[in-house]
Amino acid sequence: MLKIEHLTKVYGDIKAVDDLSLTVEPGEIYGFIGHNGAGKTTTLKSIAGILKFESGDIFIDGESVVKNPLSCKKKIAYIPDNPDLYEFMTGMEFLNFIADVFEIPGDRRNAKIKEYADVFELTGDLASPISSYSHGMKQKLAIISAFIHDPKLIIMDEPFVGLDPKASHSLKEMMHGVCEAGGVIFFSTHVLDVAEKLCQKVAIIKNGKLIKSGTMEEVKGDESLESAFLELEE
Repeated sequence: MLKIEHLTKVYGDIKAVDDLSLTVEPGEIYGFIGHNGAGKTTTLKSIAGILKFESGDIFIDGESVVKNPLSCKKKIAYIPDNPDLYEFMTGMEFLNFIADVFEIPGDRRNAKIKEYADVFELTGDLASPISSYSHGMKQKLAIISAFIHDPKLIIMDEPFVGLDPKASHSLKEMMHGVCEAGGVIFFSTHVLDVAEKLCQKVAIIKNGKLIKSGTMEEVKGDESLESAFLELEE
C-alpha cells in the first residue's frame, strides 16, 4: 500500500532524510519514531505530496507520488502535528469543504460527519467558527476531515497531542477500523507506550537514516519499546 524507495530530502547542506526505504502493507498500523529533527515530519510531508524531494520515489497503492500526485492524494489523508485550518469557517463549513474536494455525496457526507462529530463530542460546536476552537477541538476537527472520505492511507504526525483520554481511545478504535477494512495507518509519535500497544510494526529514524524497522517484537525484543529506542539512539 505504501512503499518508500530511497527517499532523500535535502535542506542546504543537511540531509533531512537520507536514502530511506520502507514498505507498509495493507491492514497495518505502522509507527514511525525518532527524536526531534530526525526526519519524521519531512518524510510524512513527502508522502503526502507537500514536499518535493531530491531523489527516490514514493508509491501509494502502486502509483508514484512523483508521476501521479493528484491520483495519490485522492487515496490519502494527512493530519499534521499542528492543524492549520481555515479559521474563518465554521466547523461544518470546513467539513463540507473537504467533502466537496473529495466529491463525497450529500447523504454519505452527512452520515459521516454526524458519526465522527458524535464520537468526538464536537456536534454542538460545528456551527461555531474554528477561530473559537481550542487546540484539542481543532485536532478533533482535523481528524474528522481526514476520515470522512475513507482514505486508503492515513498519515498522521503526533495525532494524540491535545486529545483527551476519551478522544484518544476513540481515535485508536477508528485507526483499527481503517486497517480492518484493508487500509493503512502510518504515524509518528513520541508516546512510545501508545505505539507499543497500537502498532504491528515500527520504524526508528535517526538523523534522517532508518536505523531499525520490523515487527514490534523484532524491534524491541524482550525490552519495552522505550528501552529499545533509547539504546538505539545512543
